[in-house]
Amino acid sequence: MTQALLEDLDIAVLLPCYNEAQTIGDVVTGFRAALPTARIYVYDNNSTDTTALRAALAGATVVRERRQGKGNVVRRMFSDIEADIYIMADGDGTYAPTDAPELVRTLVTEGADMVVGTRRGVHADAGRQGHAFGNRLFNTLYRSLFGNDFSDIFSGYRAFSRRFAKSFPAVSGGFEIETEMSVHASRLRLPVAELELDYGRRPEGSHSKLSTFRDGGKILWMFAMLMKETRPFTFFGAISGGFMGVSLVFMAPVLLAYFQTGLVDRMPTWIFSLVLMMISFLVFSAGMILDSLARARAEQLRIHYMSLPAGHAGHRRPARAAEETPARSRAA
Repeated sequence: MTQALLEDLDIAVLLPCYNEAQTIGDVVTGFRAALPTARIYVYDNNSTDTTALRAALAGATVVRERRQGKGNVVRRMFSDIEADIYIMADGDGTYAPTDAPELVRTLVTEGADMVVGTRRGVHADAGRQGHAFGNRLFNTLYRSLFGNDFSDIFSGYRAFSRRFAKSFPAVSGGFEIETEMSVHASRLRLPVAELELDYGRRPEGSHSKLSTFRDGGKILWMFAMLMKETRPFTFFGAISGGFMGVSLVFMAPVLLAYFQTGLVDRMPTWIFSLVLMMISFLVFSAGMILDSLARARAEQLRIHYMSLPAGHAGHRRPARAAEETPARSRAA
């Protein structure tokens, strides 16, 4: 991609941060060098160190988001910022700013709405074997539930078109936001691409904010909720099958005794099995109804997505004075 084309695009670099004072200055400086014409925003999520100050001194526009959690930050970023292309990365220095132009080039040349920088060497992240195992497990689970569009659903290095950013509902509150982004793209069958990139290690003294079990549980819960919302027939069909299976287990010996003796000698068990079977039918019916509603919601999301400008160069870079809003504040 030529420098002239990069200059013609209005690019916003979005960096959600929580206590990244050790690395954020170098990250902002790196993105300013890699994308000289881009606007760089650091969204400070209640940091207790000097993250905001160091980001501002490096030349970023600093915004404070008081609702804790990466999902809340991403929702605010996509709401606040107008741009042709959005680059999202972490402030911990594990993603190389020098890869940003390649993400932009891939987004534009392939006509994609999202490009995911898949992480090469992610298993070496500070020796966190729990994280490595969780990555493999959840990526495998994602592909079995939602399709094969992505091989690294937890990557935080992504490029988005304006269409994606303004049509993404963003209901997650925490680190589940990347999973929600991936499901949104798969659900609407949006054009996406992946780009394998090197994944760095945190410097000494910088620690991951992820909790292996707490955040893993939240992500698993998000998988279940997204299944319920996007594939309710499959979700409720599985629950219905479970109730039916238990019902048949209780029903089988009663029926066997009836065919042998002509008597129902375990009436409470028979009634209980019938109740379970009725619940199974009700849950199955609910799944069929909700599946129709989910299809209607997906059609509405698609219509909204189609109503947004398609071109990556639909906007021109706004004047610096117009970028600031009363909600934004620079760190002193």
